[in-house]
Amino acid sequence: MRDALFAKIQAQYDADPAPPPVLTLDEYFTGNTDESSIAPNQAGYGRPPLAELYARFKAIQQKRNVQAVLVGIHGDWTESHKYPHRWPPAENVHIYTTASREEVESWIAGLEADGAIEGWPYGMHPFAPQLNPGFQVFSVCWD
Repeated sequence: MRDALFAKIQAQYDADPAPPPVLTLDEYFTGNTDESSIAPNQAGYGRPPLAELYARFKAIQQKRNVQAVLVGIHGDWTESHKYPHRWPPAENVHIYTTASREEVESWIAGLEADGAIEGWPYGMHPFAPQLNPGFQVFSVCWD
């Protein structure tokens, strides 16, 4: 499973190396036991465990005003591939929604995130789904 995940990331990187690759929630969290793979500076310091992060983002994804939730991959993913126990690191989580920033930030309360910013901090990867009319993207970021 891990090798298939890295192959998918590599294919996206090969297609366009500038914007970070993206994965669905299921692709990123299924089989992931590496607590340091997302928000490592907050792991053990208030950030919920991976299983809870996954459940929270899955609940957000089920909201009527949410089109998609994607995980943006950190640029250091190539380094983690060298270590069999490491999962590709995440940089942020992107939420496609018609909700306001305030509403999105209420959804992520307690995740020890630095907030939700409007847009793609490092650009939208061409493999990411297009936004439906009336939707915008908010990126959940951690230090």
